[in-house]
Amino acid sequence: MPQLEHIMDTPQIRRLKKHKMGKPSKKRRLEDNCAMAMDRSVRSSAQKLNLVASSIRGMDASKALLQLQFSRKRIAADVKKVLQSAIANAENNHDLDIDRLVVSEAYVGKALVMKRFRPRARGRGGKILKPISNLTVVVRENKEEAPLEKKEKSSKEAKQETSVENKEKN
Repeated sequence: MPQLEHIMDTPQIRRLKKHKMGKPSKKRRLEDNCAMAMDRSVRSSAQKLNLVASSIRGMDASKALLQLQFSRKRIAADVKKVLQSAIANAENNHDLDIDRLVVSEAYVGKALVMKRFRPRARGRGGKILKPISNLTVVVRENKEEAPLEKKEKSSKEAKQETSVENKEKN
């Protein structure tokens, strides 16, 4: 077996043994209290997808799920799946408390556009564009509990209260 040891002890093999195999791991892009989920190649335009994504930005994760569940937009189902994935990543991979999660970022990017043609009159062709987008949702854990939201009075209720106060003074 001494012949095999000589083959295994070449400079190239020594260099490989010294270094770890594979690529070095990247630094984490997000903070420790964040988790992210992405969906690439969503078959919708970025503008339509952004309407739904902007509706959940800054919301509590549970409220955002309810908002998406009862949304009438078709693409809301895909956004809901990505949000659920981000929540699952936060719970399982980063040990975050799911009751204190907030949607900190929800953004959309353009991917590619499939181009098709539809036959039209007189031998012409009408252009059909089928856009594809990317969706990213980032959830963050709040350190402190969110304070109870004060119920804001509508202008109608405020007017009624002022009129009652004015009657009491007279």
